[in-house]
Amino acid sequence: MRRLIGVARRLTRAGLARLDRAFNGLYTARFNPIYHSGALVVVSLVVLLVSGLYLLLFYRIGAPYASVEGLADQAWAGRWIRSLHRYVSDLAIVAALVHALRMFAQGRSWGPRALAWVSGLALLFVLYVCGWTGYVMVWDAQAHVLAAEGARLFDVLPIFSEPIGRAFVGDQPVPAAFFFLNLFAHVALPVGVALILWIHVSRLARTYLLPPRPLLWMTVGLFTAVAVLWPVGMDAPADLRRLPGVVSLDIAYGFWVPWARTVHPAWVWAAFLVVAGLTLAVPLLQRPRPEKRPPPSVVEERFCTGCEQCYHDCPYEAIRMVPRTDGREGWVARVEPTKCVSCGICAGSCAPMGVGPPERTGRDQLAGVRDFLDRERPGPEDVVVVGCTQGAAVGPRFAGAPVLPVSCAGSLHTSVLEYLVRAGVGGVLVASCPSRDCWNREGVIWLHARVNDGREAELRSRVDRRRVRLAHAAEGEADRLAAEVRSYRAEVLLMGGGEGEERIEIDTLCEVPVVSIGEVTK
Repeated sequence: MRRLIGVARRLTRAGLARLDRAFNGLYTARFNPIYHSGALVVVSLVVLLVSGLYLLLFYRIGAPYASVEGLADQAWAGRWIRSLHRYVSDLAIVAALVHALRMFAQGRSWGPRALAWVSGLALLFVLYVCGWTGYVMVWDAQAHVLAAEGARLFDVLPIFSEPIGRAFVGDQPVPAAFFFLNLFAHVALPVGVALILWIHVSRLARTYLLPPRPLLWMTVGLFTAVAVLWPVGMDAPADLRRLPGVVSLDIAYGFWVPWARTVHPAWVWAAFLVVAGLTLAVPLLQRPRPEKRPPPSVVEERFCTGCEQCYHDCPYEAIRMVPRTDGREGWVARVEPTKCVSCGICAGSCAPMGVGPPERTGRDQLAGVRDFLDRERPGPEDVVVVGCTQGAAVGPRFAGAPVLPVSCAGSLHTSVLEYLVRAGVGGVLVASCPSRDCWNREGVIWLHARVNDGREAELRSRVDRRRVRLAHAAEGEADRLAAEVRSYRAEVLLMGGGEGEERIEIDTLCEVPVVSIGEVTK
């Protein structure tokens, strides 16, 4: 089973890489909607809430079809608001599925991330049930099919004393209590959605619930325009005296109905349980074997100055500051292993190099770059690519340049860049994932801040900035990154080679800034 999951993950990752490349070309990496699929779910929920409140004002339990029909006749409001409500409900499901596929392809589901994965699946399920009740509330032919098929599935379970499917076949109208229960569920379930969403992001230090404003307004504007220009119609009213014929099923909520109507309900339940079981088991199936699991970060307390930078930079709130117990005054960083995903971002944030995953701290990185220079011996006219292992620059060489791999761009200590420049390398190009698709959320953001904005642990001013370049490329954009490497190499040749130093000393201590633990960083 692990092998099948691995194959599925590689295929999904390859497919998403192609989509990323295409969408980056259309929208740029900053506004790529696939990168913001999780945030688009939140946008959908807000639009559904606002539009749903308006629709609720006109809905009548005693005459469901007539009340929705009356909304459809409101040319200036009800018609397009109802259409917007329906289109965005589909967007919520599609965006949630894309977000789940992305987390699956990137292997971000096991260990401390398992809670986010399981809560995300629960959120998707509740979203579907909420949308299903909304379609039934219309009580047209599609609603009749959805209600009848749902009742047929529940009738095989030993729950009800009498088959509930009888309520949807016969001369008697459906009781008003049925529509009241649907309305109650449709209104109450969003409360559950909010609770599950809170659980979903509870282990993140900074939650980015909304996409960039241009993408947000573009999405809302696009769906509003579609709702105005192509309003959704209504099927014929539900007639319990005859079997529904050809109906227009919404693919996001009724995709299962054509197959379910042809098989015994037990097979439908079996398929659901298999899919649910496999998706819930993904954290266990994707978890590496014990010997291959990256260890959590550790703090070498004798080097810790209590500057709190690793505490602020950790994307998962896995670091806290506690009073020192070694006889020195102040605070010391402490890692909570159950929350640490071993991203290594703390290693890049610690100026004295006292924190990070074992063998990946700043001191370990300096030892590695020394070995790299002894092995590759790049000259003053060469470019060294420091490549994120999750990005486009993979392998020992890329576009003719030697590659120094790092697990995440955010884990790169700026002393490595300083060491390479002072060793006489012509130029250093750091190739990271796009900032909106960092596998560790904020690694690219902190890298930029350390190199360009003086964020601790900053790249020292004595380093020639012309010798350092930051580049971003998705996994499927190797050709674009290769062109950037060649362009930078040409600039390096025009600059002329730098002069290397025989003995390079790198500072490994920092001053303790005056900040409080509760300070919010930008």
